[in-house]
Amino acid sequence: MIRSVRRAGKARRVAGAGAIAVLALSGCSPSGPGSSSGPEGAGVTGTVTVFAAASLKETFTELGERFETKHPGTEVTLNFGGSDALAAGINNGAPADVFAAAGTKTMRLVTDEGNTAGRPSTFVRNRLQIATAPGNPRGIASLDDLTASGLKVVLCDETVPCGTAAQTALAAGGVGLTPASYEQDVKSALTKVELKEADAALVYRTDVRAAGDKVEGVEFPESAEAVNDYPIARLENAPNPSAAKAFVELVQSPEGRKVLDGAGFLKP
Repeated sequence: MIRSVRRAGKARRVAGAGAIAVLALSGCSPSGPGSSSGPEGAGVTGTVTVFAAASLKETFTELGERFETKHPGTEVTLNFGGSDALAAGINNGAPADVFAAAGTKTMRLVTDEGNTAGRPSTFVRNRLQIATAPGNPRGIASLDDLTASGLKVVLCDETVPCGTAAQTALAAGGVGLTPASYEQDVKSALTKVELKEADAALVYRTDVRAAGDKVEGVEFPESAEAVNDYPIARLENAPNPSAAKAFVELVQSPEGRKVLDGAGFLKP
């Protein structure tokens, strides 16, 4: 059964940051290590814990379900959030098997500490759109339009990859913007628009697509200057290294590629 660990979850979900802190302080793993022998995937058992950027929520949830089907007896625990917070949790000792970040700079925070097993590999890319309310009632057509008087715009915090990308795009367009708020991850920024607490947000195109008719996406040329690479890596101290290897292989397989392509991610 897929378990999703995120800041604003339901039922069995627990606070993402709190979960990281508790796991790090306790030093306890949510699963025992699996074993691997024979053909690919043989002997993969137990829980695999995946820390992934918030923008991967929909695709990694689907891939987690597929993983459990392929490997009966396994359980995928998914912890979604801002890539910087996830990296900090890993570096502070939170037990995890796989890390998928929304930017190479954030992944380097983990590799520089020697916490990845081998070299991370880029598996997708992503670019920004302007998310507006359905029908785009404020008539937003460009980055310049985001500076209109009375318009409430939200951005991801500059410390997370979607925030860094937004600042790069704004700089490329020569647009100075003071947002109504900075959000800790891309899903939080998009939610502000969905709830009509903001008129617009700079978020990934994949998140606009995943939101369906709750928002409308506006393309802008400066997004080409701020394309993010998404790296994935097994972690050096993974409690379940064989399952970690198998999960990364699924993400990078043709099957995984199809799921990611369908969500609007770009090929690396």
